[in-house]
Amino acid sequence: MTFTPTRAAELPPSAQESSAVSLPGTAVRRAITALSFRNIGAVYVWLVIVVLFSVWAPDTFPTTITVKQVLNGNAVAGLVALSVVPPLAARVFDLSVAYTMSLTSVLTAHFLVASGLGPATAVTLAMAAALLIGVVNGIVVVVLRVDSFIATLATGALIQSLITMVTNDSSITGVQLLAEPFASIAQLDAGGITLPVLYLLLAALAIWFLLEHTATGRRLYATGFNADAARLQGVRTDRLRFLTLLASALLSGFAGVVFASSVGSGSPTAGTPYLLSAYAAAFVGATQLRAGRFNAWGTVLAVLLLGTGITGLGLATSAQWATSLFTGSVLIVALVLTGGRIALPAVLRRRPGPQPDTNSTSTSTSTSKAS
Repeated sequence: MTFTPTRAAELPPSAQESSAVSLPGTAVRRAITALSFRNIGAVYVWLVIVVLFSVWAPDTFPTTITVKQVLNGNAVAGLVALSVVPPLAARVFDLSVAYTMSLTSVLTAHFLVASGLGPATAVTLAMAAALLIGVVNGIVVVVLRVDSFIATLATGALIQSLITMVTNDSSITGVQLLAEPFASIAQLDAGGITLPVLYLLLAALAIWFLLEHTATGRRLYATGFNADAARLQGVRTDRLRFLTLLASALLSGFAGVVFASSVGSGSPTAGTPYLLSAYAAAFVGATQLRAGRFNAWGTVLAVLLLGTGITGLGLATSAQWATSLFTGSVLIVALVLTGGRIALPAVLRRRPGPQPDTNSTSTSTSTSKAS
């Protein structure tokens, strides 16, 4: 019986050692890259904020109640922020999400209180209105070729006029909004964590799976990076952009229904405060985890980062203007640092190496000129 040496046995000891450590070395490098500040810088900023407020307000901030408050209080904001992620992935702006949220909020309340409809019917009709808004946005942007920024802003103005017509700029309240089962949509909780947090996680999971693990997601990113090139490769870019506007309207409309259930009223300005924070979270999230790509979990991380700071300022009894100052400062710092805008000075970036001999260079230059 003969023994045939394997390839590993034929290698010299040094080669065997290098092949043995190559795989662990690769894993270590990947781990370092995944945990780098540029990849998850918002996490480190978030930890700094937690430590800061734990020292500032040690009696009220570092508690489980605060954790629940941050999660429950920012679930609706997270839903609105996630609603703009699919359009942005396809390089489409939907500025009507805030108005869509306000519309479904007041329509749900109107159908429940003024029309006397049941919760299921009221929610269905409100979501049908949101779907109609998505169709209108899709027609104006995709079919009529109007710039999405201007088109959805104009659509938002039309929606606001409809809201004013229905509500006369007054909130709609009534016992029907506080009664079961409508109140359970947002107020039912398990261990202090309300259902909107679950909605946020499910929406993030669905968008993450769509963008990262489906061919449609790859085509969305391709459309966003270079629509002309994607079209030449056979991607139906117009259809994808149309569908993202539909998804955006439906998710922001659902956020309006959840908002109405949580506060027990339909507010004509329910979505207005969420517009800027939604886009801020989406753009900060695009610098996290999947740098350069709008993604679901990065957006959720940005929402929680901002929510933690705002909650901490409230518990620390800071001035009212401190909230706006904090939001603007964190957004600028997060975007600058995680976006790689800050670089080392030019002197420090130079790598040491052999310097050229100026005398020989000048000599060779003069020689070539002479010849």
